[in-house]
Parts: sequence; structure tokens; C-alpha cells
Amino acid sequence: MSYEAKFTKSVEIVKNLPKDGPVKPTQDDQLFFYSYYKQATIGDNTTTRPGMLDFVGKAKWDAWKKVEGTSKEDAQKFYVDKLLELLKEGGDEESQQAIQSAV
Repeated sequence: MSYEAKFTKSVEIVKNLPKDGPVKPTQDDQLFFYSYYKQATIGDNTTTRPGMLDFVGKAKWDAWKKVEGTSKEDAQKFYVDKLLELLKEGGDEESQQAIQSAV
């Protein structure tokens, strides 16, 4: 089973997590997913850092910049593994199975 398929399924699950569901990613978790998603889909961050009043943009930029040099495959693996950890903590067995069975 490829991490590419698991990554694709994981991205779908993260995008559709209900706000009032059992799995509640923290802001740090959200930045983690953002940074590794960008690294897996685009690669290293070569953009300019947002301006000083764009706090959200800077946080996202900094998170992505921190994972610079991570391979696409490793970024996908870290993303999937983090989601599986959160799903396990939240008791979401159905989503865990969906990721594990992705081909």
C-alpha cells in the first residue's frame, strides 16, 4: 500500500473533520498538517514571508519553512501518521480503517 494513497485519503479526512466531532486538532496540529501538506504537494517553501501584520500567514509560512528539505514521501508519511495518532486519540475507528485500507 502506497503512502500516496494513504496521504490522499488523509487529506480528504482532515478537510472534512466536523468542528464538533470527537477529533479536535489544535492550532499546532493544524499548522503541522498545513506544513507537511505543502511540503508533500509543492516542496520547499521558496515564497517570501508575509508582512508583519499577517499573523496567520506568518505562522503558516514559518511552519512550512521549518520542514524544508523533507522529501515528498517523508512529508506524506508524517502527515498520515499524525492523523492516525489524532484519530486514535479521538476514537475514530472508521476513519482509521479508511486510511489503512487506502490503495
